[in-house]
Amino acid sequence: MRKWEALPEQFKNDSVRQYYDVLCHKTGSLILKRIFDVVTALLITVIALPFMLLIAVWIKCDSRGSVFFLQRRVTTYGRVFRIVKFRTMVSDAEKLGTQVTVSNDSRVTRAGKFLRKCRLDELPQLFNVLKGDMSFVGTRPEVEKYVARYTDEMKATLLMPAGITSLASIRFKDEEKLLSGADNTDEVYVNEVLPLKMTYNLEYIRQFNFFYDVKLMFMTFFAVL
Repeated sequence: MRKWEALPEQFKNDSVRQYYDVLCHKTGSLILKRIFDVVTALLITVIALPFMLLIAVWIKCDSRGSVFFLQRRVTTYGRVFRIVKFRTMVSDAEKLGTQVTVSNDSRVTRAGKFLRKCRLDELPQLFNVLKGDMSFVGTRPEVEKYVARYTDEMKATLLMPAGITSLASIRFKDEEKLLSGADNTDEVYVNEVLPLKMTYNLEYIRQFNFFYDVKLMFMTFFAVL
């Protein structure tokens, strides 16, 4: 954790301070969290590499475009990084619609539907974890335009690395269906869905400890099944 004085100015408010004080008393769990991330990401990468190569071939055969999808997202202390996923949409999908996906989105490829359902599209994020941009458990990283709409309290979620999974991800695993049929998907997401997800993300900070992370990973596994 950075010292309070070293945080970016946008984080120095009373709402963030209460969560900062909680995390300052959990240094041991934060260290264990990072060690677990690196060791586990290395092991899974070695085991999953052959499957990742097969997925890459499938994506190339299924539709035109790159194997990977890169997008600017926001992580710890507001730092911008490029998240890596397997591409599940047609090329230049963001030019054809919003930055959130709805149910039966026509931009999703045939391979993409399966990869999304099983969350296999997120396997390349193991490299983001190894780099330190992400953790296995934490608030899902948002694009910059959504982070710009964060309230002061929501900014507290950026005190920790973004995550591959979270309690909010489990509770909102059918998020695409919730946004289906909305007249303005972006506004519905920012004004209705995002605040609900943030209640779970902020509660995660209050409850955070290493073993709670392990519990959430098991919950994610069963949710995917």
